[in-house]
Amino acid sequence: MIKELIVVEGKNDAHAVRLALGEVDIIWTDGFGLTKKKLEYIAEMANRQGVIVFTDPDTVGEQIRNRIRGHVPQAKHVYLTRKVATKKGDIGVENAALEEIRRAFSDIKQDQATPDQKFTIEDLVHTGLVGFARASENRLALGRKLGIGDSNAKQFLHRLNRFGISREQFFQAAEEVQRGDFS
Repeated sequence: MIKELIVVEGKNDAHAVRLALGEVDIIWTDGFGLTKKKLEYIAEMANRQGVIVFTDPDTVGEQIRNRIRGHVPQAKHVYLTRKVATKKGDIGVENAALEEIRRAFSDIKQDQATPDQKFTIEDLVHTGLVGFARASENRLALGRKLGIGDSNAKQFLHRLNRFGISREQFFQAAEEVQRGDFS
């Protein structure tokens, strides 16, 4: 069972997470309505029991995540891809299948205190994640496999380094994606 406080954007997200994970401690930010008081509460809870940030895989979700990261650098992070969080054109945690939410929480990430620059743009080019016709699809599949979500190349590279993904883990997962194993 997850002991940390889970931070989501909205009430419907909280409901979906509880359906997927059971009785967990959860708070929602009301989207951009994340107040200073709520941010201070999240920081306090991070010290007491830990915090996991689980925002929508869109621009607003990333902005909220980064705002929390700025105040609570020890927060852990969980990601969904846009593909699994989209229903009828709407992107959000509440749209994901319960099994996808559980899968996301099976791969919790935490920022490294001092991120190593293990990966460069050349690594992304070499593995077909940049500069190729299917680069975006490959990043989506690899991001899902590594539990870092989908993003543009620059953000993908940043997440690889921020979360301490090993080169061995990266290249093994990239090889699996190139073979067509997208699970």
